[in-house]
Amino acid sequence: MDITELILSDHHEQRRMFAMLDDVDRSDTATLGALWTRLSAMLEVHALGEELYFYPELLRLGERLRDDTEVEETEDAVSDHNDIRDGIRAASGHDVGSARWWDGVTAARKANDDHMGEEEHEGLVDFRRHVDLGTRHRIAVAFAAYEAAHVDGVPVEDKDPEQYVREHS
Repeated sequence: MDITELILSDHHEQRRMFAMLDDVDRSDTATLGALWTRLSAMLEVHALGEELYFYPELLRLGERLRDDTEVEETEDAVSDHNDIRDGIRAASGHDVGSARWWDGVTAARKANDDHMGEEEHEGLVDFRRHVDLGTRHRIAVAFAAYEAAHVDGVPVEDKDPEQYVREHS
């Protein structure tokens, strides 16, 4: 098991679930609501799991390499997570299927797309290049257990990116 593979797998599932929302008849609010409930929980559990397990290790990697870009990437990632959370909250404040609900879903999707692209081309690449398989496995096990234990979701709470980095450096 490798944390980079687990994160990539989650990203694939998130993209798939957003595509499923696209394919549902917009008048089928029961299906849209069920899919969004699952997807929004998945997005937040994934984000918090990264903040608990992946990003602290990425910051340690930056310290070992004497590379400040990992600090910038982590701050950006936490900020991206907050943008995703903003979209989730925006959608949850409106009736499923309404224009305002779709605005929130779309905002979460755009923020998530940006986040995944950056993470896949930066932090995950650095991790595969510089972190041994044993460490990647250890983090993956903890991350997988966390996601399994919180499959129904966790509270949607923003984090201050700079404070996050200070607390985990």
